[in-house]
Amino acid sequence: MIHDPPPRVSAVILAGGKSRRMGRDKAFLAFDGAPLIARVIERVRSLCAEVIIVANDADAYAPFGARVVGDVYPGKGSLGGVFSGLQAARAEFVLAVACDMPFLNPALLRYLISLIPQFDVVIPRASSPSGKTPRSARGDPWRGEIGLPRADQPLAKDRDLHPVHAVYSKRCLAPMEARLRADDLRLISFHDAVRVRVVGSDEVDRLDPKHLSFFNVNTPQDLELANQLTNDRTIKLDHV
Repeated sequence: MIHDPPPRVSAVILAGGKSRRMGRDKAFLAFDGAPLIARVIERVRSLCAEVIIVANDADAYAPFGARVVGDVYPGKGSLGGVFSGLQAARAEFVLAVACDMPFLNPALLRYLISLIPQFDVVIPRASSPSGKTPRSARGDPWRGEIGLPRADQPLAKDRDLHPVHAVYSKRCLAPMEARLRADDLRLISFHDAVRVRVVGSDEVDRLDPKHLSFFNVNTPQDLELANQLTNDRTIKLDHV
C-alpha cells in the first residue's frame, strides 16, 4: 500500500508570554537537565522542516539553533504569536505549540499533521490532565469531528480545544489578521472563516490516553509535578 508523504510543516514555538504565575521566564526553567524549551524543540524537530521560536528577545534564544521571529502585532497574545510564526514559516503548514509543554507526544503530533492537507486548522479536543471539565463543556450539545465553535461559546478552553497544540495552514493568515486588527484575540475567533478539523477525545485517547500532551508548566507547583512525572508516569493528576 502506497501512503502519501507527510506534508512539509514548520514548527512554531510560542515563547513570548509574561510567565506571571511562574514569576520567571518559563522557557528557561531547568527541566530534566536542560531548559524546558530545549525539550520542546527536541520533540518537534524530528517532525518538522524548520523550527521557529516566536519571541521578542532574539539574543536570548539564539543558543537553541532555531529561527527567532518577533511579534508582527506586539501585545496581541497567543493569537498574535501564532500569526507571526505562520507568516514567517517557509512551509505551507505550521505546528504551533507552547514553550512550556514538556510531554508533547510525537505520535499524536504526527497524527494531527497527517490531517492538515485537507483542512486549514487541525485542533485536538481533550480534557486537561487535571481531569477538570470546563463549565460549558458539561452537557455540550455540539458534536462531530468537523465543525465550528458556536458563537455563544467562543472560548477554546470552554470547549476543551487546544489551539496551542494544533496545526494551521497559511490560508488562516488573512482571517487571523482581521481578528487581530479588530482586537478580538480569542484563539478560535477566526474559525468560522476557515475549514476546521476537530480531533475528538476518542482519537486523542488512542495515542495519549492520559492527555499529558496538554500539560503546561504555569506555576512552580506544575514544574514540581512535571519533574515527578518524568520518573513516574502513573502519578495521579487531579491536583494540578
